[in-house]
This record gives sequence, C-alpha cells and structure tokens, in this order.
Amino acid sequence: MKKYITMNRAEAYSHKVLDVRDVTSSVFVIRMARNGLLFKTGQHINVGPADAGYTREYSIYSGEDDPFLEVLIKEVVPDGFVSPLLRQVKPGDEVMVEPPMGYFSLPDEVNSKMLFIATGTGISPYHSFIRSHPAINYHLVHGIRDISEVCELASYDRTRVDICTSQSREGDFYGRVTKWLGQNDLTDYKHVFLCGNRNMINEARDILLARGFSSGQIHAEAYF
Repeated sequence: MKKYITMNRAEAYSHKVLDVRDVTSSVFVIRMARNGLLFKTGQHINVGPADAGYTREYSIYSGEDDPFLEVLIKEVVPDGFVSPLLRQVKPGDEVMVEPPMGYFSLPDEVNSKMLFIATGTGISPYHSFIRSHPAINYHLVHGIRDISEVCELASYDRTRVDICTSQSREGDFYGRVTKWLGQNDLTDYKHVFLCGNRNMINEARDILLARGFSSGQIHAEAYF
C-alpha cells in the first residue's frame, strides 16, 4: 500500500477509486477500495487527491461491514478547496485517506429510540449508522432547501424519515429542522443526534435543553 506524508496529520494511504456517483446536482459519493481500513460508524476520515497534498474531513458514508469505503461530498462548500478537486476523480484514480477519527458514535444501548437530525450532507453519518445497525430504532429528520437536494432516500425506511424543506412545500414538513423540533413530540427519544450546520446545532441544542433533554442525551457533529 503506497503511503503519503500530508499536511494534515502524520500519514495517509492511497485507496483506489472504484466508483463516483451523483446523488444530486451538487452532491456525490466516492466509493473507494477499503484496503482493510477499520472504523467505527460515525467517525470521519480525511480524503484528498493523491497528487494534491491536501485533504479534508468527510464523515464515512458506508457501513462498518461494507467491503468498500464511501464518503458523501458536497462539491461547493465555504472556503472549499479539496471537494472540487475530488469531483474530478474517476474510477481507477488514487486518493489519499488518513486514519479514521471522531467520537460521534451510537450509545451502547442501541435499542433505545433515537432521533437523527441533519442538514445537507450532515446525513452522512446516519447513513453509516443505519447500514451498520439496520435494526436500530430511529427517526431521521433531514433539512434541505428543496426536494432536489434529497440524498438517496431509498436507503432508509420511508416511514422513519421526515424531509424538511425550507424553500418549498414539496417535503414532509415546510420549514427548518429547528421548527420541526419545536412542533413535534419528543418524549419517546432517549438520544438526539445533530449533524450539519453549526448554527442549526446551536439552536437545536437550546431547544432540546429547554424541552428537558440533558446534555448527555444530545450528541453533535458540526460540519461548518
């Protein structure tokens, strides 16, 4: 396995790109050879083009037992440099991947009812959660601007998903995910996960604390 020294952390390893698929007009998935990489669902990896010398953090999209490794990427992000370069990779190319990190993980009692709140590509770790543990008791609330930004809805039990659209009425709920939190019964949820925009996370956390959740029941991963 070829090894690279990078500007982010101590080391990275080359992984061959197996496939690149479009999810929306601006979001795509890169599937890579796993090369025996071990990770805990919810962790992230740094990925970058093999010849760029730069990587960026992406939550792992694939499941713990999948024979491949996937990340979900938005092509244009604030101050983004790596994502547009990764949009250009093709099957057969090499990308560099740094070892997994992060503590955005499921609780030990995976049978308890969990609420997953995401904005945009913040849905990525939940995709990994559900692929790794398909029997978990969850409800997923995904906040997007309009229905064109839905990310592979067929991957989930549709009865366990609410699509919140903030700029159209095409989703299941019209408004932001924080509005959904303020208008729905949350009493059955033992854990709430928040992933995506930092402003959303801060607002959602305040709502949850005001509604009686303890800080230990709230788990957050900010994307930007």
